[in-house]
Amino acid sequence: MKTIFIDCNPQLGAVWKRVYRADDPPVTINTVPFEKGDLPRIVGDYEIAIDDHSYMPTDLVRQCKNLKHIVFLGTGAASYMNVAELEATGVKVHTIKGYGDTAVAEQTIALMMACCRDLARMDRNIRAGTWQPREGVQLFGKTLGIVGLGGIGAEVARIAKGMGMEVIAWNRTKRPDAGLPLVELDALLEKSDVVSLNLVLNDETRGFLDARRIARMKPGAILVNTARGALVDEAALIDALKSGHIRHAGLDVFHSEPLKADNPLAGLDNVTLSAHAAFRTLEASMTLLRRAIDIVKHVQS
Repeated sequence: MKTIFIDCNPQLGAVWKRVYRADDPPVTINTVPFEKGDLPRIVGDYEIAIDDHSYMPTDLVRQCKNLKHIVFLGTGAASYMNVAELEATGVKVHTIKGYGDTAVAEQTIALMMACCRDLARMDRNIRAGTWQPREGVQLFGKTLGIVGLGGIGAEVARIAKGMGMEVIAWNRTKRPDAGLPLVELDALLEKSDVVSLNLVLNDETRGFLDARRIARMKPGAILVNTARGALVDEAALIDALKSGHIRHAGLDVFHSEPLKADNPLAGLDNVTLSAHAAFRTLEASMTLLRRAIDIVKHVQS
């Protein structure tokens, strides 16, 4: 079965060369950016497509007549394609879990600390010639509420406890082995000084943090989202940031990516942004691409 990596960027290309082995199946590497509507042309007659983070709408995938498998580089395929629709048309979507739990958790902590100390705003001010020290939030002894206690959430908890934070969590299923207090969601939102979203996006969690739940958050709390943008009602989040109900948000993921410069989130001083990069470490990328190649090998066997 012919395989194409449809959207390999220079960073991943360098990693690919490190993990690809002589006995691996041949893979065509496309490094030329393309518009969403060009997807059928890029995929052509290939049967397997490796997808980093390109949108693959069902109507366009249907035009890829030979395509049978999509290997999505990560867990969040639902943000870029309708998995159920694709599989109903005979295209199997493969995702890759657990490759970057530590990397994403470390980015979560980094965003949390940047938000608490207003680092991005001070950096912007200094570069513009304004010296304005800003008062921050000390994290020692503060309560971190983790929403979603999978591999990433558990890593966030481990690091935060080492920093002296009180950590509580809510999970959609019971976790008797959690090793930390599990509380009801409303109680978590009301008590937490920092809320970290670490849920998987699916039909049940889309829009999970809506206006009602945002209103239940502790006034002045900090929100960090390194999971998926669609977990949050964006308009409600913007309102809460403007009012100060949410003191600061650290966001690595968005409803539409790349985030456009005219998006209100980009114009708010109390938002720290990163470019869906939480999983982008060399260690995580090597694991991710190696597993993608192994999936291709398994599909072809």
